[in-house]
Amino acid sequence: MKIEMSLLRNAQGFAFLSYGFRPFFFGGAIYAGLAVAIWIPAYFGELTLHTTFAPLDWHIHEMLFGFLPAVIAGFLLTAIPNWTGRPPVRGNLLLLMVVVWVLGRVAVACSGEVGWRAAMLADASFLLLAGAVAAREVLAARNFRNMRVVALVLLLFACNIAFHVEAHVHGAADYSMRAGVAVIIILVSVIAGRIVPAFTRIWLMRQPQGAMPVPFSRFDGIAVLLGALALAAWVVRPEGMLTGGLCLIAGLFHVARLVRWAGYRTFANRILVILHIGYAFVPLGFLLAAASALEFVSVSAAIHAWMVGGAGIMTLAVMSRASLGHSGRPLVASAATQAVYALVIAAAFARVAAVLVPAWGNGLIYVAAACWILSFLGFALSYAPAFLAIRLDERGPPPQASMPIRH
Repeated sequence: MKIEMSLLRNAQGFAFLSYGFRPFFFGGAIYAGLAVAIWIPAYFGELTLHTTFAPLDWHIHEMLFGFLPAVIAGFLLTAIPNWTGRPPVRGNLLLLMVVVWVLGRVAVACSGEVGWRAAMLADASFLLLAGAVAAREVLAARNFRNMRVVALVLLLFACNIAFHVEAHVHGAADYSMRAGVAVIIILVSVIAGRIVPAFTRIWLMRQPQGAMPVPFSRFDGIAVLLGALALAAWVVRPEGMLTGGLCLIAGLFHVARLVRWAGYRTFANRILVILHIGYAFVPLGFLLAAASALEFVSVSAAIHAWMVGGAGIMTLAVMSRASLGHSGRPLVASAATQAVYALVIAAAFARVAAVLVPAWGNGLIYVAAACWILSFLGFALSYAPAFLAIRLDERGPPPQASMPIRH
């Protein structure tokens, strides 16, 4: 094993299956762009999809249970060795996971031919496999505190199963869609609460004296719990005073949480400030959900703030940082990376604005889609060298690139 790891670390050339972030960040980014490129003509009635899902449900499903699980798997397979001290999952097992993910995308796209049950089994197998592999690694190291993240992955698996069943029985998957969104936002809240203040503190320690981020504390736990309660109410009944009040309180707590991380001091470090910008869409989503519960705006505004903004921006922020750090590259946002960040931020604002300003809706949807596609495909293209032909640093990733979840 030591000889194999030494050869791996010193190898130059094709290393696609040597670490989980390579195939899953690369494939997930490409699919994020292609899925939206397919969705836009389908949305406007110019393309027919051979799937049992209604066009809108296909779009929602492939963002929630297609693109995002690939990024989550890449994150977990990259972070778990830091949590446990175990070698990374690679080689045949990693290849199996990639193949299962790809088969799921094909099965859902062709579910009109293979049937909804076969598509569900092929599709849901990936999250179950990812959860099982992550659980094996965490439990083997007796690293029980990180089982909460694995539990959320398995909960997302359950939401995926429910989505297929609900769509088949009722023709739409409203409840399981909201449940999937809720799990993603809780996952973002948990992970961001560890990595954002940790990375911010590391960088600010080398800057002039000033405010420092507050480490994960009881306040963060309360904010996450309130967010989970508000999301549970929103899943069951997205309208009404109770849901609106809970979402308002959760939003304010998450605003305070973000302020405590001192993100306003990080603007000079683009690869760091983007984490704060991405997380800002989490409280924005709660506030928009509160407004929609009181019937001031459409619920779609909250969903797109969370998914395009919170999930979309945070995934690109985490993927770029992890890809650079774990391939031995400097943690610096190149011009291409900054363009990717700017495009995904523009996509988030345009998509939310399309809901808030219906008169401009179609035009803004086109703008949001174009920015999203260019952002994710641009990321895949510019980071391809880190995924395909790289030199692994024998010393491992620098400390500021690791992804601790230790509380």
